[in-house]
Amino acid sequence: MKLKLLLPIIGMFAFHAPNATADKAIFAGGCFWCMESDFEKLDGVTDVISGFTGGTLANPTYGGNHTGHYEAVEITYDPSKVTYQGLLDHYWVNIDPFDERGQFCDKGFSYLSAIFVGNEAERTLAEASKKRVMKQFPKQKVITPILPTTTFYPIKGDESYHQDYYKNNPVRYKLYRWNCGRDQRLRDIWDDKATH
Repeated sequence: MKLKLLLPIIGMFAFHAPNATADKAIFAGGCFWCMESDFEKLDGVTDVISGFTGGTLANPTYGGNHTGHYEAVEITYDPSKVTYQGLLDHYWVNIDPFDERGQFCDKGFSYLSAIFVGNEAERTLAEASKKRVMKQFPKQKVITPILPTTTFYPIKGDESYHQDYYKNNPVRYKLYRWNCGRDQRLRDIWDDKATH
């Protein structure tokens, strides 16, 4: 008798799990504070985590060793509200795809742009989107690579202040973003397609 009473309650939890249909995507586009801010404003994105990926070094840290890794964001999204293609479209207009030294004022390997794909469907979409950018800018070399997804290491512990930095330190974040010339360069490249 008690089991019959519990079944409807158990069923409620089974069918209302949060993010039951959520997917993930990983992009690198320079400063992860800015990428986090840019993607969290996109409808259908439910979470954006700053971290490192792409390298072989285990447990990279911001203040310590992250050699071979890209600063990146892991995006959790609801595919019924925004598709992977929609994420790609948003990604391109928030980076400088021609900078082979980094992004905006930040230079060095860890600040390079990259798209990390988890399967062939994502690779096909990413490659097609890159070709469209190349066609749009035939006189410039698009250097953003499309790479297989590797372990994503979220920033945590003593360095967790990097998560949601733009929310928790809005004045410093805005000063950094302005001084780095990110939005000015995005407007130069993408004109009114730039999201800022």
